[in-house]
Amino acid sequence: MKLNQRLSKMKALMLLIALTPLIALFSCVDNNEKKDYQNTADIPVSREMVAELTAPPHVPTPVGRRKAKKLIVNMEILEEVGEMTDGVKYTFWTFGGSVPGSFIRTRVGDEVEFHLKNHPDNKLPHNIDLHAVTGPGGGATSSFVAPGKEAQFSFKVLNPGLYVYHCATAPVGMHIANGMYGLILVEPEGGLPKVDKEYYIMQGDFYTKGETGERGLQPFDMKKAVAEDADYVVFNGKVGSLTGDNAITAKVGETVRLFVGNGGPNLVSSFHVIGEIFDKVNVEGGDLVNTNVQTTLIPVGGAAMVEFRVDVPGTFIIVDHAIFRAFNKGALGMLKVEGEEDLKIYSGMQEEGIYQPEGGGIQDMPAVEGADQAVASAKTLEEKMEYGKATYMQTCFACHQAEGQGIANAFPPLSKSDYLNANVNRAIDIILNGKTGEVVVNGVTYNSVMTRQDLTDEEIANVLTYVYNSWDNSKKEVTPAMVRSRRSAH
Repeated sequence: MKLNQRLSKMKALMLLIALTPLIALFSCVDNNEKKDYQNTADIPVSREMVAELTAPPHVPTPVGRRKAKKLIVNMEILEEVGEMTDGVKYTFWTFGGSVPGSFIRTRVGDEVEFHLKNHPDNKLPHNIDLHAVTGPGGGATSSFVAPGKEAQFSFKVLNPGLYVYHCATAPVGMHIANGMYGLILVEPEGGLPKVDKEYYIMQGDFYTKGETGERGLQPFDMKKAVAEDADYVVFNGKVGSLTGDNAITAKVGETVRLFVGNGGPNLVSSFHVIGEIFDKVNVEGGDLVNTNVQTTLIPVGGAAMVEFRVDVPGTFIIVDHAIFRAFNKGALGMLKVEGEEDLKIYSGMQEEGIYQPEGGGIQDMPAVEGADQAVASAKTLEEKMEYGKATYMQTCFACHQAEGQGIANAFPPLSKSDYLNANVNRAIDIILNGKTGEVVVNGVTYNSVMTRQDLTDEEIANVLTYVYNSWDNSKKEVTPAMVRSRRSAH
């Protein structure tokens, strides 16, 4: 019996000796997998995957804890006519068919194989400069591509952060001004901390031959661009891209992360959410973290990641705090938050005179002689509705909201409004001359200020016709002659 036990122990020892090299090998492999690489260029990749690309305001699925991979990015350049605002068309040059271009999500150590395709119907050559690339031109020197052609290049992702990409074909400013920019996110190893909602917002300034709001297909104006005299400053490529039905959303108690970029080509962004404080800001998209921030500066060709928790419900207005850009040129969005009120945090009461949104039209209290100007004349009710909606969205919606619902305790509703429907001449007079003091609308008292609007007779007629023929109102049709009559009466 003892002899058998000794033989069993000897066999076990011999087996252990024989397996020792294999154990060491597997241990080495495991250590390599867990190794914290000081040089991210040395991070190995496992397999390959096709990158998920998304149009704003959406972002791809978080990277999480996945290993570095060979990441295939397929991006197509499209030159196509789109809407700048109601009634105004513009020929945008795009990465992936949207302005800003498709959001790209990577992690440090990825080897990106980039395929840039220039659609055969396009008129111009293009390329791409990614600020996340370490190499000449950020990839621009390797990606110049003519219509109907494809360029391919590769790069190793070395630095975590949020980076801008843009076209760098001469004249560079013109290509960027037409919408050729976007964001590429490089997550650190292990991914970003989890949040409930993530959104993609990018600011840009646009320059058109026609004046702000002038209808029709508007070409790019190089003189205005050089003078930095923007007709539109917008989020995500158009006026209203983040308002009304396009607003981003969250629920009370959720954490929100915004990936915010600035394509320019000229104007810096003072990014601000009215009624929120950023708990955390990755300054310029890098490792430096600032906390409890009211407004963060985003340079042209730069980005920032902002995070905050939403504690109370309501509509939170997103702006470039260079405020005329927001209310007069389009840099305005909305975050709609649903959930239970918390009266310990916010009572819901509003005090007259505190930061009242003004709307998009040019406004002034004193009367101005000869204010009427020539504008496109609406021939039919359908045209009046179309033109009136454009004026409403540019001038009225910030206070009275996209569906005419107003803002509780501050601005009265235009929807099903007994005050509005009772007297059309009074409505015209208020637009022409402004109004201060109490009004009672649908049984509720409002006490705020409506400044006079510097609108033409045609614009006033159209916008009132639009309001009267929307939201269960009286279906009245207002004419420029009715407006002229009221103007001359004063």
